[in-house]
Amino acid sequence: MVVGVALVNLLGTPPKAPVAAPPRPEDPKPAQVEPGSAAPPVEVPQVEVQPQPQPGVDPVREWANQVSAVVDLPARAVVSYVNADLVMRQHQPSCRVSWTTLAGIGRIESNHGRFGHRQLREDARPSVPIIGIKLDGGPNVRLIPDSDGGTLDGDVEHDRAVGPMQFIPSTWRRWATDGSGDGRGDPQNLDDAAIAAARYLCANGRDMSTGSGWWQGVMSYNNSVEYAQKVYGLAETYAAAGNPRR
Repeated sequence: MVVGVALVNLLGTPPKAPVAAPPRPEDPKPAQVEPGSAAPPVEVPQVEVQPQPQPGVDPVREWANQVSAVVDLPARAVVSYVNADLVMRQHQPSCRVSWTTLAGIGRIESNHGRFGHRQLREDARPSVPIIGIKLDGGPNVRLIPDSDGGTLDGDVEHDRAVGPMQFIPSTWRRWATDGSGDGRGDPQNLDDAAIAAARYLCANGRDMSTGSGWWQGVMSYNNSVEYAQKVYGLAETYAAAGNPRR
């Protein structure tokens, strides 16, 4: 499925010199909140996207650079999360999913596409595709037989979660979205995956600005209270970075 929203083309020239790998991130700390409590504040991106932006001016990226300067969150990832937020405000405004919640999920799932010392490139793809563990029913692992003939994960026996937002192939098939405007939905592309994740969270008319809606949405992504508490704490951190005057 293609979401028909034109966003600024953010492809850039790869750096000529190698970029140092980011340090191994600390495990996020769960927020001290109980399931069903009020959702994190819906953080409105402090950007104004004009219908006909001036050539060479990208307010989304300029604001993303400011956020990235104060928190460990790549500017290119901020662009993906914010674009997903803006798309949902246009196409499903009743959901009120915030870019900060998407960023919290992206941090836990892949460190914003940087898992295993990868880099998130300017085309919104990790420098090496992210493929999760074999879901073969081993200790603390779900059993999910192959659903895509290995097309997305290279495994013809069992499924593996793929991409920066870690979609299982069968789930991606349902929610696949083209957020980059290249005509296809690619789970390895954070522009695509962030919007697909937003749509997934907003399923069934869910309102992510309410306590019940937020917890239901995030725990549908991963049915773990601790996981949701970590996303909550990260969302608050990213909201503060995006609005330093708060």
